[in-house]
Amino acid sequence: MNVNKTMQFLLRWLLTTTMLFAVSAVAQDAHATGQFQGPKANKGHVTHSTRDGKSVLTLSDDFVVPDTPDPHWQVVDSDGQVYLLDKLKKKAFIGDKYQKDIVLPGYVKNVSKVIIWCAWAEANLGEATLARPSSSNHQPRGAGCFEPGPRARQTF
Repeated sequence: MNVNKTMQFLLRWLLTTTMLFAVSAVAQDAHATGQFQGPKANKGHVTHSTRDGKSVLTLSDDFVVPDTPDPHWQVVDSDGQVYLLDKLKKKAFIGDKYQKDIVLPGYVKNVSKVIIWCAWAEANLGEATLARPSSSNHQPRGAGCFEPGPRARQTF
């Protein structure tokens, strides 16, 4: 009878420890920016996570898409390189729906800042900064494969 209780205790301890390590690993993998700051995008934040080996940025539920002609995702890496990514609103999204998640392209090595950029007016609508730059987990494609180059510009 004592052996049975000891085995139950050890199994529970092992299960609890395993769950704590799993939760800790996921918590380290996902981290969020501060709140957006800007003239048009000033609510919500972005969370960086890894899904299926790809870096993903996700806008929070309280984010409000700016009422501007052409809002885009834009990211800045730790070297100050700026990458204009995809539109927030696409024709496929009807009404107030928008692209809440974006998978980072392989050429973006990390992200230190997320900007909501109006491509039509070429204006920063709001930005949110990560406490520490997130690293991209993308593996570079093999030699000879076509990889579109970044649409990037250097910051000043």
